Amino acid sequence: MNCTICAAVTQVPEATKFPTLNRGKLQFQPVLTTPMSSRKSALLLGATGAVGKKLLAELLAHDEWCKIGEYGRRVTALENLPPGQREGRLEQKVIDFENIEAAGLKDGQWDVVFVTLGTTRAQAGSAEMFEKIDREYVVNACRAAKSDNPAFQQRLVYLSSAGASATSPFLYPKSKGLTELALARLGYSDTIVFRPGFLRGAERPQKRIGETLLGYLTGALSHVTADLEIWIPVLARSMVNAGRLGSSGLPPDVGASKAGEDGARFTLLGNKGANILGRI
Repeated sequence: MNCTICAAVTQVPEATKFPTLNRGKLQFQPVLTTPMSSRKSALLLGATGAVGKKLLAELLAHDEWCKIGEYGRRVTALENLPPGQREGRLEQKVIDFENIEAAGLKDGQWDVVFVTLGTTRAQAGSAEMFEKIDREYVVNACRAAKSDNPAFQQRLVYLSSAGASATSPFLYPKSKGLTELALARLGYSDTIVFRPGFLRGAERPQKRIGETLLGYLTGALSHVTADLEIWIPVLARSMVNAGRLGSSGLPPDVGASKAGEDGARFTLLGNKGANILGRI
């Protein structure tokens, strides 16, 4: 734990409400706040994306995260932050991924680094730019955020995609698979990778016709299997839970497995496991 400043404050545990999924509808259930002794710091890369914005809100809702860093090409506008969360624990910083060493990521000594940074080929404009943003920016930023202190235990939680494979003939899943392996080689104490299915409930400025049609299909099939889709708030909470629990603390029923290759091993959670972990 790296939040010594928070340990000096005494608080009485109180109930906070967090989202759960019940028959496709988000509901809120009370969860007790966390004792000061187990508080951690968290760095979030990619907080303005569909998943990132929900993950940031989830971190802010949990009092166990005593310092939260939102670093990226842009940061969340203050008026879009949850009420009462505009000051105190949140540290926002606009950074240049082309000059990542100047960003000071290492200075935060972050206990957990969450990564939801990514893009599409269409958004990037070319395959080359897609790989630069989707893989090079991610790996370089995580390398820059890793502490030089070998005794400091750091955890990395990365949002990948279903079908990710370093040997895929297709650009998107291959980039995700190569990124997974590159992150696992960085030497974090614990690396956890999520491969969710269809992301349901994405808040985007423009509708994607293909995404809408796929949502209809996965929505219908979700009544018979939990492998195909996940609500974004549930995924965000699942990632936060993984960051809190670590690989060794994950419940057996989430079905986490070891993946990767020699020198690049990581803990892998699929869509079904993410759904389960997101309801804890």
